[in-house]
Amino acid sequence: QVQLLESGGDLVQAGGSLRLSCTASELTFDDYAMGWFRQAPGQEREGVSCISKSGSNTVYADSVKGRFAISRDNAKNTLYLEMNSIKPEDTAMYYCAAGSYGYCSRSWSSPHQGYSYWGQGTQVTVSS
Repeated sequence: QVQLLESGGDLVQAGGSLRLSCTASELTFDDYAMGWFRQAPGQEREGVSCISKSGSNTVYADSVKGRFAISRDNAKNTLYLEMNSIKPEDTAMYYCAAGSYGYCSRSWSSPHQGYSYWGQGTQVTVSS
């Protein structure tokens, strides 16, 4: 069974940094674009970033552009999200997802786009 497992979430002070990881198993990892999403209590799940299957193309939500960096290591079946200059508004459960295709579509940021698989999330809490 396909499994995506996020890790790296923590309590962090505003202005600090974190690196989230998502490791895939039972998945042909390099066939899939991968996305990071987040959801705060009472809020809708929103797209944070997406990376194409090869890692050659990346896209970001405006709210994180310039602060976060998505990357992947296909040899390790692992997706990363480097979070810098973290803000309290970044507090959320962060999820990784495997896209239906190898590229990030125009609707990549919608969790209803049709992502094939989802992890269970890792919590990021930012103190101010």
